[in-house]
Amino acid sequence: MGLDGIHLKVLRELAEEGPTLEPGAAPYGNFPNYSRFHPPEGRLRLLPGGLLRQLFPSDARPLLGLDVGCNSGELSVALYRHLLGLQEGKGSPEQPADGKDLYLLCCDIDPVLIERAQQSSPFPNSISFASLDIMDSTSREPFLSSYLSRFGRSTFDISFCMSVTMWIHLNHGDRGLVEFLAFLSSQCRYLLIEPQPWKCYRAAARRLRKLGRNDFDHFRSLAINGDMAERITQILTKDCTMELVCCFGSTSWDRSLLLFKSNGSNHEGREPSEQQQ
Repeated sequence: MGLDGIHLKVLRELAEEGPTLEPGAAPYGNFPNYSRFHPPEGRLRLLPGGLLRQLFPSDARPLLGLDVGCNSGELSVALYRHLLGLQEGKGSPEQPADGKDLYLLCCDIDPVLIERAQQSSPFPNSISFASLDIMDSTSREPFLSSYLSRFGRSTFDISFCMSVTMWIHLNHGDRGLVEFLAFLSSQCRYLLIEPQPWKCYRAAARRLRKLGRNDFDHFRSLAINGDMAERITQILTKDCTMELVCCFGSTSWDRSLLLFKSNGSNHEGREPSEQQQ
């Protein structure tokens, strides 16, 4: 059985344990009830209304978004509503209040969570959910390219990475984190990211040990540590040709929401003013 097969087998076994699953038994951050203890509203209240109009004032074509590590989709749907100015139970993706059309591709490593997201999505024509290991280059690149080609595009307008970086870091080490950030930054014009602080790393490792499970392979050897929001900002700005546009503040669980913009030349659809600068 290959590595991907082992991952899927473990995830299915964990899902079968039911709603009493201990938090530490989600080694990829695939908590079955994540939105209950970190509700979407905690992030959305930090994001200004009309954000898409501010970032893409002249774009007439539909905007494309990528949400990495979407869990069971509650935050993805809430982000979609918030960014388009849609109230709960009102409006439709065909008539967004914000005047923009948005298509979201949301992925997660856990197929059980993705199935739940697909079944509960109120916007199946605009939000797509897919099971994908974003660190598997052999599957991610053809999959993302196939989605983008439907719109005649090669990159996304905006990507979301909400409380995912720690799980990439713990499972793939320093090199994996840098590779992940480099790949993500190459795929989008804007990146909204919520890094977990270092105290969350220690808490995740402690939960795993309490359950009698092996420690994360890379935890004790991580050289990238300390102020993780600052370290990730350094990687994105120094190594990934991005610039920090804004910090929208911190959630009640002490995580910063950071918006970055690509300075690279490989992203189509830039505003004329950006190209002339």
